[in-house]
Amino acid sequence: MGMLAGTSFLYLTLLLLSTVAVEFCICRDSISRTEFIRDLESIISNGGTFKLGFFSPPNSSERYVGIWYNDVPSSPVIWVANQNRSINDSSGILKLSDDGNLVVQNGQNETLWSSDVSTAGVNSTSAQILDSGNLVLRGAQLNTLWQSFEIPSDSFLSNMRISHSQGKTELTSWKSPSDPSIGKFSMGIDTAMRIPEIFIWKEGSPYYRSGPWNGQAFIGVPRMNSVYLRWVRVSNDDRGTVYLTYSFANESFLDYFQLNYEGNVVELYWDDGEERWEIRWLARESECDYYGKCGAFGTCDSKMSPICSCLRGYKPKKLEEWNSGNWTSGCVRSAVQQCERMNTSLNGKSGESDGFHKLSNMKVPDSAVWLSDEESKCPIRCLSNCSCKAYAYDSGIGCLVWYRDLVDTSGSFYENTVSKVKIIVALIVGVIGLAFSGYFMWRWISKSRESRKTRIQRSPLRGLPRDDPKQVKLEDLPLYNFNEIANATNNFSLNNMLGRGGFGPVHRGRFPDGQEIAVKRLSKFSGQGMQEFMNEVLVISRLQHRNLVRLLGCCIEGDERILIYEYMPNKSLEALIFDPMNRGHFNWEKRRNIIAGIARGLLYLHRDSRLIIIHRDLKASNVLLDEDLNPKISDFGMARIFGVNEDQANTRRVVGTYGYMSPEYAMEGQFSEKSDVFSFGVLLLEILSGRRNTSFYLDEQFLNLLGYAWRLWTDDRDGMVNFINPLIVDADTQPVILKFMHMGLLCVQESTKDRPNMSAVVSMLESEIVDLPAPNQPAFLNSLMASNMESPQQSQKASSVNSVTISIIQAR
Repeated sequence: MGMLAGTSFLYLTLLLLSTVAVEFCICRDSISRTEFIRDLESIISNGGTFKLGFFSPPNSSERYVGIWYNDVPSSPVIWVANQNRSINDSSGILKLSDDGNLVVQNGQNETLWSSDVSTAGVNSTSAQILDSGNLVLRGAQLNTLWQSFEIPSDSFLSNMRISHSQGKTELTSWKSPSDPSIGKFSMGIDTAMRIPEIFIWKEGSPYYRSGPWNGQAFIGVPRMNSVYLRWVRVSNDDRGTVYLTYSFANESFLDYFQLNYEGNVVELYWDDGEERWEIRWLARESECDYYGKCGAFGTCDSKMSPICSCLRGYKPKKLEEWNSGNWTSGCVRSAVQQCERMNTSLNGKSGESDGFHKLSNMKVPDSAVWLSDEESKCPIRCLSNCSCKAYAYDSGIGCLVWYRDLVDTSGSFYENTVSKVKIIVALIVGVIGLAFSGYFMWRWISKSRESRKTRIQRSPLRGLPRDDPKQVKLEDLPLYNFNEIANATNNFSLNNMLGRGGFGPVHRGRFPDGQEIAVKRLSKFSGQGMQEFMNEVLVISRLQHRNLVRLLGCCIEGDERILIYEYMPNKSLEALIFDPMNRGHFNWEKRRNIIAGIARGLLYLHRDSRLIIIHRDLKASNVLLDEDLNPKISDFGMARIFGVNEDQANTRRVVGTYGYMSPEYAMEGQFSEKSDVFSFGVLLLEILSGRRNTSFYLDEQFLNLLGYAWRLWTDDRDGMVNFINPLIVDADTQPVILKFMHMGLLCVQESTKDRPNMSAVVSMLESEIVDLPAPNQPAFLNSLMASNMESPQQSQKASSVNSVTISIIQAR
């Protein structure tokens, strides 16, 4: 009896001691040389978010060391140490070895895994699990020697970096849900073509591709909406390493990305209400998301049946195989290109000239080559190289061309099947948050020349709308016939082409009397149409101001719609402030005069003209510069005329350019003169900094240009000079430049009532007033700085990013 009581007492004592030991382990977040973790023990990060310990996967008795979320039922394991060497019993131990490395050993003291870093010269080390989920090994000076974030398993956590360098960091999938050893799939960022893209590889071969990063989004990810734009970033560190990362404003939000054993990237978040993990996003949602599903020169559309089709101008390479549903062989060209005919035995045989077929809302193909050309030169570069298969232009990337087979193209496109029209164009769908531009062109073969006719034709104006009281009459606007314009532009020669916009191509021309002109021709395949053409004519025909571009006349003949403007020899403001070759020649006084001129032009539109006009698309490329660098606002196709008693309007058709649109316009379709003020503020900050709002991001804070300016204003007034282009600022100019920066922040405030009108802006620009009102927070920062993150249900309502438009070269 006494022995039984003694045994019970001993058992109770051991149980209490083990309980104390477990509590002791839970209360600490680190491992020292004298401490270790045995199986059934664990440590928890200081804030209680993550736990480090031993686990067994579902339907397995094998033991592993891993990290998972603490206090979350059925928490997934987000990192595994001994992935490829499990422990078959509970004898495992995690400790610091004699050389200072973190190791996992079994009961036979066999090392199954090690952090395996050099610890030479390090007297002592310690390991700590952080609230970020990162396990770090530190030296005596608390310097980081090793961290689990640099050797991830299958999970991508907030503030983790997936990088591309010699020691690149990639995710690796598990073999199965019950086997965490390295599986068939890996995910990483690839910069082989100088443009970052996310790839999933299956045993080394491409399995999924995100499309290139344009400074805002991966343009092949349809659901990469404004939620992701706020958090996901691609950046460079101080060693030049390109990395992908993301971060949330609310760090308590449980969310992570997982590369699962099937090769799909899944975003999971913890739903507190339902108390379970929910899927928020999938990389692959359809068959079209598999890399190269339709082979070379094939395109995939999951809404169609069959899902694969050949690009316009191509046919299946193996027809029988293609019709059976095996599309891997892809497509081949239906007709020989003109440049190929010129360089082969086909030279001299009949055939049509080369042109472009434009595809919109498309994921661009793999293997793009990046060129540093401006948009007007992109199609010319492609046409001049017989190996060029396609080109695309994106303001955040630049010019992209393809010299290889077009592989991994997907999306929906509409075909115009008008008889004998070989250049087929998809309709461009405008989406709030981002607008991408794609281009197409053709060559004119006939070069007939006729003498300029001086007769002004007015009959084509019959039937045009005239009954709107907001519109003006056209009796005094000269009209030219088509042959006059064709002769002036050398039949719209490529050599005369200045560029291309949503309206169509712009050519330089010269009348017989020597007057130089800019000819803007509405393309049949343009995203704009007769409404925008008439809008521009009606708005600008009666406007006279030195800071507005002057309309000389137009041509309305048959299907042709052409506008003739005064020629601007210095092109657009965009080329001067963003081109590295021009920045040093564009001093502060020139910039100041341009800023003041733009402001005066807007004031004229809003207050001083006989009409009240809201431009709605003010940006650097829509400000032209004459020979003396005087600015002239152009492109009134999207402008709206207000009545005398109107001060704001609403629209369901939001037009404009992402990065310049005010929040009330982009999100609600509401616009007023304060919308133009916001665009002016963005443009002002771009002129001062020489950086684009749409492609500048501060590495660690993930702020755009407005956010960077605001952070300096609120946290580092002395550092505000760092915002300014260093080539234009010195001790004499610094005070006035900082004043202009202050005015820019006033213009981009989130609330319309806080923004000044253009009359006040011009007054501030021209006066010596120093004590300006303090600005409030700029627009589009709430998502970055809010204390509470929006719910996933709210997130789904955010606008998605439009896919880029690509143009495929084909024989016509």
